[in-house]
Amino acid sequence: MAQTAHSRNCSASRPRSSARNRLPLVDWLALARQRRLLATLDADRLDDIGLTRDEALREARRPFWDRG
Repeated sequence: MAQTAHSRNCSASRPRSSARNRLPLVDWLALARQRRLLATLDADRLDDIGLTRDEALREARRPFWDRG
């Protein structure tokens, strides 16, 4: 069945799920959550991921907009 111009335009305007097209707010919220959780890890878990307590706390204190 042939697509009409209208249906092609509608499908093209749907949001895509790729990370490139997501809103920065979604990424910021995820990053803030990850940093909060990082601060709660015990010494064994930090050792598993190769971080010291000081490194984990330093990362956790970074602002959510600081992605560097």
